[in-house]
Amino acid sequence: MLICDKTTFEPEVLQAEGIVLVDFFGDQCVPCEALMPHIEGFDEKYGDKIKFCKLNTTKARRLAIGQKIMGLPVIAIYKDGEKVEELVKDDATPEAVEAMIQKYI
Repeated sequence: MLICDKTTFEPEVLQAEGIVLVDFFGDQCVPCEALMPHIEGFDEKYGDKIKFCKLNTTKARRLAIGQKIMGLPVIAIYKDGEKVEELVKDDATPEAVEAMIQKYI
């Protein structure tokens, strides 16, 4: 799983061709920490079909706001650099994330 920051988010996600899943998380975000092992598992399972990235919004607040990330956790799907779907807060369950991934593979 690729860890993005302010400088790498644009080339790795917004300029990427195809499907990219981004795990937006923050420091001290307990739901984010609980979800992360599942996302990493999906990376191992589906990483040959979808690019997996994560962004720590605590270190990239302006970027997160620019992507309209207002609550955490957020799992977003980008297609050819454009956000096409996202799961926010309570909707970001491992089951819902996997179902969302399945739609794009």
